[in-house]
Amino acid sequence: MNRDFRLLFTAAAVSRLGTSITYVAMPLIAVTALRASPGEVGLLATLSTVAFLVIGLPAGAWTDRLRRRGVLITADLARAAVLLSVPVAGWLGALTMGQLYVVVLLTGIGTVFFDVANQSYLPQVVGRTALLAANTRLVSMDAVNNIAGRGVAGFVVALVTAPAALLLDAASYVVSAWCVWRIHHREPRPSRPEGRGLVREGVVFVATHPVLRALAVAGAVSNLGIVLVLTMLPVVLVDELGLGAGVLGLFLASGGVGMLVGSLLARGLAARFGAGRVVLLANVVVAPFGFGMSFVGHGPALWLAGVTWLAVTTKVGVDNVLSVSFRQQVTPDALLGRVMATFRFLLTGALAVAAGLAGVLGEWWGPRSALVAGGCALACVWLPALLSPLRHMRELAPVPQKATS
Repeated sequence: MNRDFRLLFTAAAVSRLGTSITYVAMPLIAVTALRASPGEVGLLATLSTVAFLVIGLPAGAWTDRLRRRGVLITADLARAAVLLSVPVAGWLGALTMGQLYVVVLLTGIGTVFFDVANQSYLPQVVGRTALLAANTRLVSMDAVNNIAGRGVAGFVVALVTAPAALLLDAASYVVSAWCVWRIHHREPRPSRPEGRGLVREGVVFVATHPVLRALAVAGAVSNLGIVLVLTMLPVVLVDELGLGAGVLGLFLASGGVGMLVGSLLARGLAARFGAGRVVLLANVVVAPFGFGMSFVGHGPALWLAGVTWLAVTTKVGVDNVLSVSFRQQVTPDALLGRVMATFRFLLTGALAVAAGLAGVLGEWWGPRSALVAGGCALACVWLPALLSPLRHMRELAPVPQKATS
């Protein structure tokens, strides 16, 4: 990989680790320093992701009208400044829950712009022929962060206290901005498309493209199933089975291991069998495994659930590499931001729907009903791929010559 990609990779890795620190530190500040209630902590968590639903689609349109490198640097520096306000207010004795709400909301907005611009900038940094290799490394890095990042974050918070830990996250965004600033590649000036249908153009492109439409539906259904399981898994493991938080932690860590394995296998499998066929076959093979979590129990049933969860998350790792590469390969440069934002909106929306649905199912029919519903969703993920051209594709699709409006 070239020097520019190494800098972009470093920026993403440092930023992700810093985000893990804030994930652990922010609720601890709310609880320990401000005596926040469970409802206030829940609202804090909600505000951290609501930006993807509120401005996710417009962010794609704005990103397409700007140079992505500048968007990345601005998002990093803005997030650093916002986070820095928390320890400063804490040391001055002026910190309030209202400020934490504003901080997590603004940080989430910065993350929306960073993520959309990052996925849109990658094809220009590495070239479209190297997307599989680049996404393999990026998804593998995310998986490693899922395995160890929050553990490291917990250690850091315990070592330096939660408010001081936010200084490290702010510093991570500054380092990320510095890495992006050092990238040599310069984009041409965007065409700055005008009109009120900019957002619609990205949505229509995804909806009418047979490959992107299949990936969007499959990704949303997959997210729905996974979050249905994850939302009620702590209730089943800890409250119903009395297995303790340690077992829950091992389950979550094994999910990170599965994603890492899948991301490392994706490129080789695509070269051997064809990328489109791998997406279909991986979902078909893993379809029955989603139901394994609904049988979680003591003894062998616990091991069975662990193996099935590892299989599901391995499939997710494969999908993440190949699906993102498909999106970047078939989308013209002028639409990349809007297409990435459309996917972010759909996939994040599925997470929100799944969390709410899991709560309803758990309340009315018991927590295991959510696990069964999640298994049903995961068992259907292969259908969109089967009904699309993906099943015939060995190589990534050619880039369209112009956008569909």
